[in-house]
Amino acid sequence: MTGFALHLLRHGAPETPGLLMGRTDGAPTDEGIAACVTQARHLGIERLIASDLRRSRAAGEAIGALLGMPLAIDPRWRELDFGDWDGKAASALDPDARGRFWADPDANPPPGGERWSALVLRISAAIADLAPVPTLIVAHGGAMRAALHALCGFDQRQLWAFDLPYAALLSLRVWPGERPSAQVTGLAR
Repeated sequence: MTGFALHLLRHGAPETPGLLMGRTDGAPTDEGIAACVTQARHLGIERLIASDLRRSRAAGEAIGALLGMPLAIDPRWRELDFGDWDGKAASALDPDARGRFWADPDANPPPGGERWSALVLRISAAIADLAPVPTLIVAHGGAMRAALHALCGFDQRQLWAFDLPYAALLSLRVWPGERPSAQVTGLAR
């Protein structure tokens, strides 16, 4: 039995860095797009997918143009919706509320925002729908962490230990028959 390569690429740097950009659709920099293209150049993929948000989609379009490959758009790969915090600098938020969120984003979602478990459910469903071919997904840091939870079972503390700068690339092997379920398990409480 052979698995398939799943590459997760975080979008390049946005024009306005340092903000909690969940549903906020900020434009990427040209340098950020170029960094993503450099990461994807030699992956040997057969399928290319991106979040529908511009900062991921633009990198996916550039990669698709380079590789002569169509880009599929899947909004399930969006970042966590930060609700009332969306588009704001973390330093502008109440530090206690921000600390509670980072300690347990499922029990303490941003006001009006998405729970961590909802993000994990939609990412798990998106992974379960993947064809078993080498695939690159241009997404967001939170979506990548949710995929690591779904595929590898990492708990919350382990997930925050991953440094995922702009244009970070994670390469995983997904084994048929061991696909993630649409259930959330193992979240730290």
